[in-house]
Amino acid sequence: MTNAPTGRLGHTAVWTGAEMIVWGGSDETFLGLNTGGRYNPSTNSWTPTSTTNAPTGRGGHTAVWTGTEMIVWGGGGPSVNTGARYNPVTDTWTPTSITNAPSARNNQTAVWTGTEMIVWGGSGASGAVNTGGRYNPVTDTWMATTTTNAPAARDAQTVVWTGSEMIIWGGFWLLDTGGRYNPSTDSWTPTTMTNAPIGRHLHSAVWTGSEMIIWDGYNLGDLNNGSRYNPVTDSWTPTSTIHAPNDRYSHSAVWTGSEMIVWGGFDHGCCDLNDGGRYNPVTDSWIATSTNNAPPARERHTAVWTGSEMIVWGGFTWDGSFQYLNTGGVYCPEADSPLILDARVRRQNGKRVVVLSWSPADGGSVSLLRNGVVVDTTDDDGAARNNLGTQTGTFYYQVCETDSGTCSNLVRVVVQETGD
Repeated sequence: MTNAPTGRLGHTAVWTGAEMIVWGGSDETFLGLNTGGRYNPSTNSWTPTSTTNAPTGRGGHTAVWTGTEMIVWGGGGPSVNTGARYNPVTDTWTPTSITNAPSARNNQTAVWTGTEMIVWGGSGASGAVNTGGRYNPVTDTWMATTTTNAPAARDAQTVVWTGSEMIIWGGFWLLDTGGRYNPSTDSWTPTTMTNAPIGRHLHSAVWTGSEMIIWDGYNLGDLNNGSRYNPVTDSWTPTSTIHAPNDRYSHSAVWTGSEMIVWGGFDHGCCDLNDGGRYNPVTDSWIATSTNNAPPARERHTAVWTGSEMIVWGGFTWDGSFQYLNTGGVYCPEADSPLILDARVRRQNGKRVVVLSWSPADGGSVSLLRNGVVVDTTDDDGAARNNLGTQTGTFYYQVCETDSGTCSNLVRVVVQETGD
């Protein structure tokens, strides 16, 4: 924990491609913090973020990563409508303009579109709002989001970016509604209520590339259910509850490219938690995350996905008194896979064949997945082949037991035009 930021909750975390940056939040004094740190998992080391020209201390703000800078905005107590851009290369802060900025608020959501940060919702001095704004860091300018057909005012909602739309859903108080915002047309489209999950807040949401998965949260008690929303068909599909983690809210969730990993949070009927689960939407199945060497139980922490590992940090727990944590952990799902898969490319008569082997094999059956899609179901005898023909490119393979839903690690296979 050398040079780690002080314990806190209500902070934010972003992944830069090489480091996790945490910033802000509040500690046991209930005062907002304007400190943070950059964590490098390769060296297991922390570097403090500069406080020179940093925004005023705050929690309940939002943060996005642009590819070169972290933008923090809003939050506070009382709420503010200020923010700043942090450059980790130069360790410097640049204030964001307040001209045409949205009204002061906290507990809003924010996404990065590739060119703009869109903030929406949250609570201000007069309560929850259904307004928002789009911030362009290149021009340092704001443009309001339309309120026509916008969802009802709320805070504590979730948000995902699909690549073309921002989808918000749920929120305080126990809302089961949402909307899709298209910045190209500055327009809102409601998400369907047909088969929508029960209303909730303090839940989680991830984007898979084709669906938004929301899970758990609070509704006059805990839940351990969720649903997948497809914006193309405007439809909901419940997630399985078989082997799902127990009830919780104020947990974290990340998307790995093939699975949603949820971890930690608070069980209303029990305590803070240090366990979780991995959900595979292709097989609609759950497997538990290991608790071996897991960080201490907590809620209101943050989590980022590095491309191969999940890093959780901060938050708080109750141990006779509130404990504000400055600890965390790195979780590697491949190392926690009960099935170990290997894949090799072979040429046969000018065609490419991927030879797969895995262990253990229990004699049942397995689904063979390529790039997240089931391409075959075969005997669980520890060996299979997948004929690619003349296809080239990068392929990701995984096998999942059909009876238990247990899945192997992902294996990356690169097939080139010549050679393999």
